[in-house]
Amino acid sequence: MKPIRQGDVLLIPAQPTQGKSLNHLTLALGEVTRHSHRISDENAELIEHDGTWYLRVDSLTATLTHEEHHEIKVPQGFWQVRIQREYEPDRWRYVSD
Repeated sequence: MKPIRQGDVLLIPAQPTQGKSLNHLTLALGEVTRHSHRISDENAELIEHDGTWYLRVDSLTATLTHEEHHEIKVPQGFWQVRIQREYEPDRWRYVSD
């Protein structure tokens, strides 16, 4: 499996891990537009482990949606969720959507 990118969200193939099940499927919420990167199918679970989020897709695919991007089919498997950051001279900051 290869990494999947939609806007400032990056999904990286990962090894399954145990963690706290989150009660939503929103991977990132835009600070400006309030648009969200989210899984629109109920055949997935978002898990938090040591401050890192993971997405588990149980069916053959799950749909990653966002109001300003094309839908992406995420294959079955376990994925680490990363949010793109930008460098500023005195710090790193998360990209604003």
